Amino acid sequence: MKKAVPVSTLILLVVFSLWACTFDYGELEPSEREFPDLVMENVEYVRVRSADPIARFLAERAERYENKGLMRLENFSFEQFGGERGEDVNAAGKAGQAAVNINTGDIFMDEGVRLEVDSEDIIIETFQLEWRDENRFLLSGDENEVNILQENGTSFSGIGLFIDVRRRTWEFLGEVNGTFIHDDDDQEDSEAEAAENNDDQI
Repeated sequence: MKKAVPVSTLILLVVFSLWACTFDYGELEPSEREFPDLVMENVEYVRVRSADPIARFLAERAERYENKGLMRLENFSFEQFGGERGEDVNAAGKAGQAAVNINTGDIFMDEGVRLEVDSEDIIIETFQLEWRDENRFLLSGDENEVNILQENGTSFSGIGLFIDVRRRTWEFLGEVNGTFIHDDDDQEDSEAEAAENNDDQI
């Protein structure tokens, strides 16, 4: 199933210039484990442009691995600011774990991911989500259930979400079900205007 959806500013900015990656789930022996080069707790990072904040990132714990070009984050959250002075939050997200590839800008989030983009009226909830910066792809695991919600009551649940941000399209790779609600406000306004014009011509 495919449907066009504007998921642009959220990831393009929030996938930052800060971190990204893929988790290594293999169990290593203690002697094989690589220790982080830098450990920080209760981290807050604010990205500023022309003296105005454009994004804020928070993490309970951050570990940086120089050899791997990797940053691992625990209890990670972010806010993206909009408005003239960056006063309004127009996108936000959180995840229990995140890992960022410092060199590529890819980011992998898991243990409960939630993304909210007010400007696009969309909420994405799933267990894990990956951003691939070069291709501008956002995808969940092939077997992960993903919920997409909108304020008007539209909601979808499906297996394996794939979003192409450049093409502004998304699709579920597996079974999907839900409710799509189409707003007729614009259409009703157009019909009312046409009726008014017809009345004027009589």
